[in-house]
Amino acid sequence: MDASVGGRVTADTGNRVAAGAGAAWRRAEAARVSGPPRRARALSSAGMDVTLIVDGANVMGSRADGWWRDRAGAMARLHGELAALAARGVRGPVPGDPASREADSGEPAGSGEGSGSGGGPQASEDAGGRWYPHVYLVVEGRACKMLDLVAPAPAVRVVAAPGEGDDEIANLAGRLTGQRVVVTADRELRRRVTAAGAAVTGPGWLLRQFG
Repeated sequence: MDASVGGRVTADTGNRVAAGAGAAWRRAEAARVSGPPRRARALSSAGMDVTLIVDGANVMGSRADGWWRDRAGAMARLHGELAALAARGVRGPVPGDPASREADSGEPAGSGEGSGSGGGPQASEDAGGRWYPHVYLVVEGRACKMLDLVAPAPAVRVVAAPGEGDDEIANLAGRLTGQRVVVTADRELRRRVTAAGAAVTGPGWLLRQFG
């Protein structure tokens, strides 16, 4: 009598342990098959293949720091800030990234405004949530003299527009591949680059990244 009861308790305990182990294995297998949570998937994809196309004149003009007294010097300072930002990485979602919007709002990817399908040199994201874009800084007019004031930066390419800077930016937005983000507050230029498939954000977003 005592032995049979003891045997029954041991069997029941073994069944529960086996059932628990089986449930844990099924959860682990489901996670392996389905991949990481949606937020993690969005972050891991957000920083890949991203190019920032910066409207240098527009960003420079958004700061009342006396840039008009020395356009080349002010543009050289912007170049230095962009080089430092590209080196340390950008925190947060890529502007206009559909995967990031989906994770944050629950909307399907591509349902929002300003998502782009293109971009240029590759960027990547580290485990800390930073992404590392390559940058095209478009300059025009007297600001082109900044080329004599700066050293080459690995992730920043200066494009001296032969004519209007807006035309050069629109051309880059349409020509580059991958995810492209144009930094400008110019309304007509924003319309042009959005039509070319690029996302847009304003100078304020970029200045906040500089800290």
